[in-house]
Amino acid sequence: MYIYNMTNFEWDDRKNASNLAKHGVSFYSAQFAFSDLKRVIMRDDKHSTRDEVRYFCLGKVDNQVMTVRFTYRAGKIRIIGAGYWRAGEKIYDK
Repeated sequence: MYIYNMTNFEWDDRKNASNLAKHGVSFYSAQFAFSDLKRVIMRDDKHSTRDEVRYFCLGKVDNQVMTVRFTYRAGKIRIIGAGYWRAGEKIYDK
């Protein structure tokens, strides 16, 4: 069992503010999706490029399934976006 160390995360503060205004979710809160022992990690082929692979983490935060879009940069998980979306909840529940 591995629980992520919250110092392993980073994000752009402007993007965080934008995400909070648009989706009501801060990237600080989004970190906790990775602590869900039943989390689902999937590759995001639609937004990945040859230079950077992107992923989704589906995990419960405050008893709701949160979808977190992220990538790995310089040994850290860089959060790109997060929200409570039905599509993520459906995949998580399967």
